[in-house]
Amino acid sequence: MNCGFRKATPRDISLLRHWGEQPHVLTSDPNSDWEWEAELLVDADWREQLIYEIDGRPVGFVQIMDPAGDPDRYWGEVKENLRAIDIWIGLASDLGQGHGSEMMRLALERCFADPEVAAVLIDPLASNTRAHRFYRKHGFEFVEERWFGPDHCFVFRKGRPQSG
Repeated sequence: MNCGFRKATPRDISLLRHWGEQPHVLTSDPNSDWEWEAELLVDADWREQLIYEIDGRPVGFVQIMDPAGDPDRYWGEVKENLRAIDIWIGLASDLGQGHGSEMMRLALERCFADPEVAAVLIDPLASNTRAHRFYRKHGFEFVEERWFGPDHCFVFRKGRPQSG
């Protein structure tokens, strides 16, 4: 099985919109309009927008961003050398098969490939207990409750893995 990330492009707009309409995605991110038509045309040095594929079949989406470099300051004032991740599986039929764990493993590997990155942040809805369990399983620790606009979220953090 060949799996990995590729850069999301404007050719993915209809796919991403379709995924965004799925009940499990809407439940985890009900108030976001990703504005794919505009966002996928911007090649920003502070973020990567990636499609996870298995044998050429798109399965999920990951955004890795430098929250200190985000011009919209979604995360507010944050320290340098952090990354933040958005991650989801597109179709419900692909849930529960280990794809999310592999996506997370690859995303964290990508984040920590930069020796300056100290930690990774993620902000699931406070009500999304399934996501909380998933992130804890992957080494994230609860930091705080926080409101991002209308969304009541839990912020989780995973520090750089200790070597050796």
